[in-house]
Amino acid sequence: MEEQVLEHASYYGLAVGILIGTVILAALVGRFFRSLIKRSTDEMKNDPTNYLFLRHLIIGVIYLVGIGVAVYTVPELRGLASSMLAGAGILAVAVGFASQHALSNVISGMFIVIFKPFRVNDRITVRDMSGVIEDITLRHTVIRNFENRRIIIPNALISDEIVVNADFGDGKICKWIEIGISYESDIDLAKQIMREETMAHPLLIDNRNAEQIAAGEPVVMVRLLALQDSGVLLRAWAWAEGQADSFVLGCDLYESIKKRFDREGIEIPYPHRTIVQKTKS
Repeated sequence: MEEQVLEHASYYGLAVGILIGTVILAALVGRFFRSLIKRSTDEMKNDPTNYLFLRHLIIGVIYLVGIGVAVYTVPELRGLASSMLAGAGILAVAVGFASQHALSNVISGMFIVIFKPFRVNDRITVRDMSGVIEDITLRHTVIRNFENRRIIIPNALISDEIVVNADFGDGKICKWIEIGISYESDIDLAKQIMREETMAHPLLIDNRNAEQIAAGEPVVMVRLLALQDSGVLLRAWAWAEGQADSFVLGCDLYESIKKRFDREGIEIPYPHRTIVQKTKS
C-alpha cells in the first residue's frame, strides 16, 4: 500500500515538475525572443513583426506540449483522457464549432505576418481608430492610439477591414494646408505667404522628380481650390518624411500662416450674422 502511495506521489511529482519546467522554458524562450527583437530593431533596424508572432506561436506550442505530457504522466489522468477520447466524435464536433473563431484568428494572424499589410510600428487607421501597431499575437492585433491607450482587434476582424497604412511602401506624406480667405483679401499675397512659410519649415522635404525640377515646378504648390459662400479656399501641398513629421508640420504652418495673415492684412472669413430689430411706430 505504501509503495502504491509512493508511486502515485512520484507520478504527481513528475507531472508537477514537468509543468514547472514548461513554465520556466516558456519564460526563457520569451526572454530570448525579447532580447532578439530588441537587438534586431535597435542595431540592425529589422522589422520585429515575424519575431513577435513566432514568439507567441512557440510559447503556445510549449505550453500545449508541456501540459499534454504532464497529463499523460499521471496514470489516473491518462485513463480519464482515454475515456474522454471514447466520445471523440461528439467532442470533435463540439470543439470544432467552439474553436472556429479562434482558429480563424490564428490563420488570419499568419496571413498578416506572411503578406504584411501592416507591420509592428506602422501607423494605421481602421474605421475611425488610428494608432501604431504594437503587437500581433495568435489571436489579436494590439494598436496603441495617440492617447497611449490600447485597441485590441481580433485578427480575423482586422483582416476583413480596409486599413489605411501610412508606412506601407513609400512613407512620405503630402500634408494639405487648406485656409480660406475673404473675397476682399489679396489672393496673390496670401498664396505667397503660404508658400514662404511652408518653404521655411525645417520638416519640409523636396518631393519633386527630375522632370518636375527641369520644368521649374515649385517645391511647394499653392492653388485656389474653390469659391465658397464667405470666401475663397487656398491649398498648399507640403511634403514630409512621415506621418509624425506631417502632423507637426501642419500644426506649425497653420499657426505661422495665421500670424503672417494678421500682419499682412489677409482676412480669414468667419460667419457673420445680421440682426434687424423692428420697432412699432
